[in-house]
Amino acid sequence: MGTTAPPTEVATQWPCTPLSARRTRRQLAALLDDWELGALADSALLVLSELIANAVRHARTTEGMARDIGTVFVRDGDGVRIEVHDTRADRRPTLTDPRPLDESGRGLHLVDALTEGKWGVNSRTGPGKAVWAHVTPDAAG
Repeated sequence: MGTTAPPTEVATQWPCTPLSARRTRRQLAALLDDWELGALADSALLVLSELIANAVRHARTTEGMARDIGTVFVRDGDGVRIEVHDTRADRRPTLTDPRPLDESGRGLHLVDALTEGKWGVNSRTGPGKAVWAHVTPDAAG
């Protein structure tokens, strides 16, 4: 029997907790290896960490809405598209100019730099939004 090629898209639901960040990174690292895109791992895992941290921190749900967050990883040619879905549509991430002593507000600047500006926010079916970023060898440096 032959081996089965790894899927080119993987979608997963996670609890909206800080522990999910470690689990999502582990899943993406394994996929990058399977896809022979290990050279993107450092950049892709940092981008994912920032997007998951934002979802866990800012995507508080209103009463009665599911608290899960979702990830979608898509092999896209020689790169990877990373999506993080949450149920909070009214909190859309934007680049800010944090003051020197601010303890937050720099994560999206990292995402912007590591993707060469290839990231954004989309509405999705159902409540919430999808924040996506595209990491390629050129962007990963």
